[in-house]
Formats: sequence, C-alpha cells, structure tokens
Amino acid sequence: MEPTYKRILLKLSGESLMGHQGYGIDRERLDQYAQQISAIAAAGTQVGIVIGGGNIFRGLSGAAKGFDRVKGDQMGMLATVINSLALASALEAGGCPARVLTAIPMAPIGEPYSTQKADDLLKQGTVVIISCGTGNPYFTTDTGSALRAIEIKADVMLKGTRVDGIYTADPEKDPSATKFDKITYDEIYNKGLRIMDLTATTLCRENGMKIIVFDMDTPGNLARVLAGENIGTLVY
Repeated sequence: MEPTYKRILLKLSGESLMGHQGYGIDRERLDQYAQQISAIAAAGTQVGIVIGGGNIFRGLSGAAKGFDRVKGDQMGMLATVINSLALASALEAGGCPARVLTAIPMAPIGEPYSTQKADDLLKQGTVVIISCGTGNPYFTTDTGSALRAIEIKADVMLKGTRVDGIYTADPEKDPSATKFDKITYDEIYNKGLRIMDLTATTLCRENGMKIIVFDMDTPGNLARVLAGENIGTLVY
C-alpha cells in the first residue's frame, strides 16, 4: 500500500526506550523500534527522528534537584545523543542506513545538523536522527522535534508514546477518560491538554504542521499510521 506520507518526523520518547528496566536503554525495545522504522524506510518513506533523553537525564528534573538549569539542559542534550547513537547502531545492524546529526558540533560523534544536509540524506533514503534538541537550554525535545519537522518540510510529525492517542484526561490515572480520534489545536488550548509543551504546540499550529499521537510500543503501529489506519489521534 502506498504510504499516506512521503516524509515524516518521528518523535520518540526517551522514557519508552527504558522498556521495563526503569533506566537506560532496553535492547529489546530498541530493536523493536529499529525494526518498525526500517520497515517503513524500506517501503520508501523518508524518516527523520528526534529522541528525548529522559531515560538517562532530564534537565528539568535535574534543576529541581539543584542542578544549574543551563547545565542540566546540556546534560539532557547529551543524553539524546546517546539514545540517537544507540538507535542508529540498531538500524545499521539491520541493514538500514542511518546518520546522527547534532545541533551542537561534536565530531566525530555526529555531524553538525543543517537543513540542507538532512534533506540530502533523506532523499538518499538514509534515516536521519537529529539529536541535542534545538541546541539551546530552556527548550524541550518536543520543541526540537516541532522545529525539525518544519525545517525538513515533513508531511506530518508522528509522536510515538506509551498511550494510543490523546484523551480527555490521563488514561493511566483516570479510567473514565475518553480518546479523541482528531482534535484541533484550538481545542487543545481551550481544554488545557498538554500533549507537548506550549512552545512546541504553538510552533506546529503557526506552521500548519499536523501531529499524530499514537502508541509506538505496539509492533507494527508505525506502518499502520503511515497506511492511513485510524489509530492514534490527529492534531490539526
């Protein structure tokens, strides 16, 4: 089946990479993600990826424990590089070409990010993993992924999470919460829903970037989203 979207920006949560370990990178979860990504790349979808670093270090949590906020955020950026390298390694082990680009220069670990370089690699069929968020403190990886999605002219931003979409309340805490199949940005603001931080949400809204929030932890879901199946929640 012809994919609905030719070029995507996939936002992955660092916490999801923990699997059931509680910290770090679960090899089984990493390989499962790599298999899903490799499958859609092999089918012709151009894939850009941004990964969080919360499985290793989260800047805001560090600041709450007394770390300097700027240094804490920089530590969080380095955590995203570790996750990016791990995913690139898993993809390449499965025969899928992948390249890590970093918002902060740190050769030879990764190449400095530029929109042109990312675009060229995507056109070649290489999965491009963009790390370090925006390269600046006080911005989350959600904002980084929104920015990169807009810069690379992705058709959609896919936000892979542990839940299967956006709900009226946290479904892990409120069993009566109901799921939205689709929702507008205005409704998100009016209902006070926090699918991403406000900076990221506003950036997507102002640039017409659609978001699909879906459960990435169920194998095959990434391909189902690209095939146009009605799973997850569309934000428009």
